[in-house]
Amino acid sequence: MTEKWDAQGHWTAEGPWGTRTSTGRDFSLHRWQARLDELRAAHHVPGAQLAILVDGKIHELASGVLHRATGAKVTTDSVFLSGSIAKIYTATLIMQLVDRGLLDLDAPVVDVLPEFATPDPEATKVITTRRLLSHTGGLTNDFTLDTGRGDDCLAKYVEKARDVALDCPPGTAVSYGSVGYVVLGRIIEVLTGKTWDQALHDMLVTPLALERTMTLPEEALRFPVAMSHLGEPGQDPDPAPIWDMMPRSAGPYGRVIVSAGDVVRLAQLHLNAGTAPDGTRLMSPEAVTEMQRREVDVPDKWTVSADGQALGWVLYDWDGIAGYGHDGAAIGQYGYLRVVPHAGVAVVLLTNGGGARRLYAELFRELLHDLAGVRMPEPFGPATPPVAVDVTPYIGTYKREGVVITVSERDGKPRMVYEFVDGMKDLSPPLDMELTPVTDAVFAASGAGPSFSEDYMPVVFSTLTTGTRCVYVGMRATPKVAEPSDDH
Repeated sequence: MTEKWDAQGHWTAEGPWGTRTSTGRDFSLHRWQARLDELRAAHHVPGAQLAILVDGKIHELASGVLHRATGAKVTTDSVFLSGSIAKIYTATLIMQLVDRGLLDLDAPVVDVLPEFATPDPEATKVITTRRLLSHTGGLTNDFTLDTGRGDDCLAKYVEKARDVALDCPPGTAVSYGSVGYVVLGRIIEVLTGKTWDQALHDMLVTPLALERTMTLPEEALRFPVAMSHLGEPGQDPDPAPIWDMMPRSAGPYGRVIVSAGDVVRLAQLHLNAGTAPDGTRLMSPEAVTEMQRREVDVPDKWTVSADGQALGWVLYDWDGIAGYGHDGAAIGQYGYLRVVPHAGVAVVLLTNGGGARRLYAELFRELLHDLAGVRMPEPFGPATPPVAVDVTPYIGTYKREGVVITVSERDGKPRMVYEFVDGMKDLSPPLDMELTPVTDAVFAASGAGPSFSEDYMPVVFSTLTTGTRCVYVGMRATPKVAEPSDDH
């Protein structure tokens, strides 16, 4: 295959299919429907939706079943749990408030939300909205609390989170943290005088005509709803015992119930520099650009294929082609959003269980290359040929809120035990995994489940700017708290 690029950034690819260009593309809906059906079945994904924005037009496809026990078919008007893709909705709302002059990204959060606090008063003073959006504020991810179904659920959550320890000092590292997005949701409530749910409806859902976008379970009853499925890799999963475990307070970081087509419509707003399809301006071009500007490099470049973190958006660098997007996971449901601005392409996949990550990887490698000339990275895994690494500096105990990670060496091989503790202790049994070197600071752990890489979970050792060692698992920075001689 041969690829050529011109000065305007247009590409031409020559291969066994003939010649394709980034203008005047021959888009075959039938071809991608067949490929979606084939890969979905091969990877034991019960049901999936795919939406593609190309050449200014949105194409929506559906495949499989919503619920394996009932056999109800997925349709393009079905809705799925989008997981952390919800963060892009919250970040967009925040930037709309910045546009209105109601919020300064670089002012301390306490200036607009005096009740916000952390156990470290000095850290609290320097946490800004920008740091919350870019996951550099140090707020943790693994603090789950059901504060009820009332309109005050975010206010109650922010109050309880005051006592939750930071993962790391603000500004010392990027560490994926959902708690910060609940705080952002509360900022939206205070500045609009509405609940986060209502602000989302009024500021994005209505003006973009997102007819299949909602936040509450009872709203989803108007549509065919995807059931979550759980099971062992390589097998057809069974319906989960519960559709969704998240409380209402999880909305700003993890629960927008949506169709793939509606997620693409949100992405289209950003591709169109903040203008809705009817010409209404919802964001300034400056806010759209600011939201995509790299805030920090990401040490873990594999969990969500990230190269950098912006304000809400995760950034990708595909051999010089820039992109942005986000992944999402709810119980047994996984979503993937990728945007290639130079080609005006956005692709969204929503699934309800099984080998979703493998389906995404194979399908998007083909789609993004065909539509935008993108070469996605190869699957993450151990180095070939194998490399020898001294793991002695990494051995010890690492801890953050809700999680303890123990790195050791057994029978000459490095291992990691990942354990949920405290308020998270009932979430999952401990994971005991062998670590296989990829580089001198990156290891591949197997058996982590379908929400991580196709076959292996990335484990990345790094250092905070304070000099403290840390380990990244799932994009979360966990500082080292004990050397081997100090372990108990």
